[in-house]
Amino acid sequence: MPMGTVHHHLAGEPTFEPMIQIDMEIKAFVSAWKHCDYVSTYMARMISRNRSDSVRHSNLFSSAFNELLEVAFRTRHADGELACRVSRHGATDRIELTFPCVPEERQFYEQAVSLVAGSEVRERYLNSVSGDLAPSREVVLLELAIDYNATLRVEEADGDAIKLVVDLPLEGLQN
Repeated sequence: MPMGTVHHHLAGEPTFEPMIQIDMEIKAFVSAWKHCDYVSTYMARMISRNRSDSVRHSNLFSSAFNELLEVAFRTRHADGELACRVSRHGATDRIELTFPCVPEERQFYEQAVSLVAGSEVRERYLNSVSGDLAPSREVVLLELAIDYNATLRVEEADGDAIKLVVDLPLEGLQN
């Protein structure tokens, strides 16, 4: 994937400038749980250097991105590539995470992301963390929306893959 300006088809959406991208074979990524931490920590350090509080931003970004990577880590698809791209527009960092998935997983993500955008997201999140409602991947997506004020969507990807797009307005996030 070339690192050009990120343009999306959504009308009126700002242009996000690319910052960093890491691609790796999914087999290599899922071979060890620690890869989630390694990738998230590296990406966070690289993109946080010019933020007003770079240490805080790096910690928040690493934590949110690690959670998202753990969702991809659970893929049941054995072949393909994991692509992690981070772009920026103002106070918002955009993570585009593309990874292989089976059709049932795609359906799960599309449904989960639509629920995250729903009006009862906070109630759903509180129910899920109490163990009453959601599977763990859904909890992570809900947590990103509630704790990090993230917006999420699913976009088309080539082949048997899915692209999760997560916008994190961490620079303006209050403690």
